[in-house]
Amino acid sequence: MKINVEVDCTPEEARRFMGLPDFTPVHEKYIQSVMGAMDGAVPPEMIDTLMKSWSPMGEAGMGFWRKMFETSSK
Repeated sequence: MKINVEVDCTPEEARRFMGLPDFTPVHEKYIQSVMGAMDGAVPPEMIDTLMKSWSPMGEAGMGFWRKMFETSSK
């Protein structure tokens, strides 16, 4: 026997239903930091530390971000 259930809800509704935390404020702060770094308002060392702590791919991920920032600043 096979049963299919379709749930029509927004990602926000699904997050709340499953009891997952709301990371919207953290995401907004992260985006502000990245945008500030691109504008030169945030020191690169601060962004490097932030990226290392949040990067899911470790050093390989950091290499990707570093290359992206270096390319965008030229």
